[in-house]
Amino acid sequence: QLQLVESGGGLVQPGGSLRLSCAASGFTLHYYAIGWFRQAPGKEREGVSCMGRSGYINYVDSVKGRFTISRDNAKNTVFLQMSRLKPEDTAVYYCAADPTTSLGCKVDGSYTYWGQGTQVTVSS
Repeated sequence: QLQLVESGGGLVQPGGSLRLSCAASGFTLHYYAIGWFRQAPGKEREGVSCMGRSGYINYVDSVKGRFTISRDNAKNTVFLQMSRLKPEDTAVYYCAADPTTSLGCKVDGSYTYWGQGTQVTVSS
């Protein structure tokens, strides 16, 4: 059974940092394109970052220079390091995976498998 489980969310003050984890089971992550998405209350889901099978990385403009996506193949886990957090980063964050043959990825692309989400709240 293919499964993605996010963790690492929480409450953080503006300017703070969090690292989200997305652990995969039932499949090998580095053969898939991986995406991080977020959805704030009352807003549409937004692509935040992605990593292709080749290691190609992309980010939405609003998080460039603040967020970093990475992958630990030995742990079959993808991370999203979030720094200099802003209140507008508050959302439920989801990771997703797609068994694409493409080596690249699209931040706002279509993904097949999804985690349950983890809440990130940035507030003083």
